[in-house]
Amino acid sequence: MADIIDYKIYGDDLQLIEIELDPREGVRAEVGAMTYMEGDIQMQTATGGGIFQGFKRMLTGESFFISTFVNSGNRKARVGFAAPYPGQIIPLDLGQLGGKFLCQKDSFLCAANGIDIDVAFTKRLGAGFFGGEGFILQKLQGDGLAFVHAGGTIVEKNLGVGEVLRADTGCLVAFAPTVDYDIQFVGGFRNALFGGEGLFLVKLTGPGKVYLQSLPLSKLAERIMAAHTAPVTNSSSSFQLE
Repeated sequence: MADIIDYKIYGDDLQLIEIELDPREGVRAEVGAMTYMEGDIQMQTATGGGIFQGFKRMLTGESFFISTFVNSGNRKARVGFAAPYPGQIIPLDLGQLGGKFLCQKDSFLCAANGIDIDVAFTKRLGAGFFGGEGFILQKLQGDGLAFVHAGGTIVEKNLGVGEVLRADTGCLVAFAPTVDYDIQFVGGFRNALFGGEGLFLVKLTGPGKVYLQSLPLSKLAERIMAAHTAPVTNSSSSFQLE
């Protein structure tokens, strides 16, 4: 059973989450996510289940290690974790979500001690070859709180039975395991070459909950690089006095 933790999220566009731990309670987080911790918090860094588990985590783009923060004192203590880039933090109560949820690699931020963090692969061959950011997923399993990070604005969708939603492969953040996940060709010669949305879309078929992000890190990086490499024009004008 996962530890029952309290939390508070600070900020709007570049958020930080503060976890309040009772004595002997703990929280697991990605290496480097911690911003501050109070005096009674003890940090322990390990593979989170052995060398094989560490290598599986590396497949999702995460660190080989994971850090656990435990309150070793006799009173409440707090630890804070920062989001890695502009966006929002999504709290997932796995106990209310059926005990399991899938999320994109790099989106996991932290979770209550007792939550199992594992690797999940998509079942479809097309999703494996063409899924971009999405064909290797993280599986969060347990009965407590977990937190994932999304870029830009979060959109929550609750799909009905057989309801279909198509999205950019990078804009999918997390979804219920009851949602069928597949990759679909965008279709159309002009759409593929000039649509600017990539060749493939993720196709999600309900039932289940889905979280989308408006600005995935990949798109943010592309726009920064495009601005960095764009030629600089001299807009200054010269005037000749008569």
